[in-house]
Amino acid sequence: MRTVFALVDCNNFYASCEKLFRPDLKHAPVAVLSNNDGCIVARSKEVKALGIKMGVPMFQVQDEIRKHGIVCFSSNYALYADMSNRVMTILEEEAPRLEVYSIDEAFMDLTGVDHVTDLLAFGKHVKAKVDQWTGITVGIGIAPTKTLAKLANHAAKKYPATGSVVDLMDANRQKRLLALLDVGDVWGVGRRTTAKLKARGIHTALDLANADLKSIRSEFSVVLERTIRELNGVSCLDLELVRPTKQQIICSRSFGHKVTDKQELREAISKYTTRAAEKLRGEKRLCRLVSVFIRTSPFIPNEPQYSKTLSAELPNPTDDTRDLLEVAGVLFARLWRDGFRYMKAGVMLTDFYEHDAFQQDLFRADSTKSNSKALMSVVDKINHSGLGNVFFASQGVLPQWAMKREHLSPRYTTKWDELPKVW
Repeated sequence: MRTVFALVDCNNFYASCEKLFRPDLKHAPVAVLSNNDGCIVARSKEVKALGIKMGVPMFQVQDEIRKHGIVCFSSNYALYADMSNRVMTILEEEAPRLEVYSIDEAFMDLTGVDHVTDLLAFGKHVKAKVDQWTGITVGIGIAPTKTLAKLANHAAKKYPATGSVVDLMDANRQKRLLALLDVGDVWGVGRRTTAKLKARGIHTALDLANADLKSIRSEFSVVLERTIRELNGVSCLDLELVRPTKQQIICSRSFGHKVTDKQELREAISKYTTRAAEKLRGEKRLCRLVSVFIRTSPFIPNEPQYSKTLSAELPNPTDDTRDLLEVAGVLFARLWRDGFRYMKAGVMLTDFYEHDAFQQDLFRADSTKSNSKALMSVVDKINHSGLGNVFFASQGVLPQWAMKREHLSPRYTTKWDELPKVW
């Protein structure tokens, strides 16, 4: 039985989420900003049509923003995560197997579906259902491999005549599309590889599909060889149904203003440590190594610079926030230097272990605090409920260091007091 994959990709996802609860902005240019409202990280189709590039600093396009009436929003992660979950839930109901690839993309396994229904019709059904149930529009590419499904999805977005759904199961259609696409459009082919391939006369995706496997593997890698096989309809990449365990967890942010107060910076480190511990428990892992870093801005001339990282190893692995806060606090005290204006700090957890699957320190008693597991479980449950928040005093009550979010929209779907109002 031939494999069938469908890549479902939400269109302009962050901008679409912002427009969803603002009908007055349906046809308006909308941009979403990065942390501290620094750069444009998402654009509606109207903003793209104006030629404004992804990642451009906001201050560089202030004139265009005013001229064209571009509405800017700070990143609303709570809203985007909830809308993503709604989309993925619908896709899970429609497909036998699903791989959530990113917050706005997912691969569906449609193997065997073509025996009971037309694949193009099925794709249009899924698109209509997601649109009707969530208000988010998607593009869908269907093909015998994940790499071809990516290209089919690219075509679904690029060519309006497709109705945002492209069935690329036919070999002749595959070759016609590959001939139209630049080799740099192929999934996994980066800029450096693209330059090397073009130097060899490989300019289109079809050129790459027709390249000699042995020479490509010798000059580049087995990964690119696998890509060529995928372009020729040979499935080499299966769905990743179980998300790989992280090897490290990093929580860091640039501050809304330069921090010179020691207590402010200590509160930031505590906040990042708490968040990292929460992520660690979500991974169902324990960590033994904690690292903390602080740094000034390297982009301000004639200003004293300081950047340093320190690490410490715990006697026994833990996921208890209190243990991690204790270590992070000691590291921060050793890191701090007066006389600098700090612009960023962060915490990294590494050296992970599974519960009850590690060798304890023979010369130290187990340092796990009493009822640690039960307490951390209750804290996480309350914080995830949306009904309240439990935090550690070291995080501070009214943080002055928080990142700038001057254009933040309401969390329409996860906070009762921020529900949209209809007058």
